[in-house]
Amino acid sequence: QVQLVESGGGLVQAGGSLRLSCEASGRTFSTYAMGWFRQAPGKEREFVAGISRSGGSTHYADSWKGRFTISRDNAKNAVYLQMNSLKPEDTAVYYCAARRWGTAQGMGQIRDVDYWGKGTLVTVSS
Repeated sequence: QVQLVESGGGLVQAGGSLRLSCEASGRTFSTYAMGWFRQAPGKEREFVAGISRSGGSTHYADSWKGRFTISRDNAKNAVYLQMNSLKPEDTAVYYCAARRWGTAQGMGQIRDVDYWGKGTLVTVSS
């Protein structure tokens, strides 16, 4: 089983930036497509971004495209989410997710996720 641990969340002012990290245990990290989801207070968990097993392809929800960037470093068993121009509505718990033999676009389906991290809280003040 793959264990996912997120870090990098915290409090930031509107317009600022944060870089989230997710480190995975295991020896088969490169066989998993990875993604980020978030869940704001009172809302359903939603897809943010996905990345292919090699990192060659990425996919973003339209709402965040242009502000967020997903990347991965298979040598470090890590995936990242660079968040810029943050808005108060970005406040949420951000979750790292993995799907074995998945694709960047396919990460958008919550039901297909194999493993979840416990989440890291991002709070954006106005």
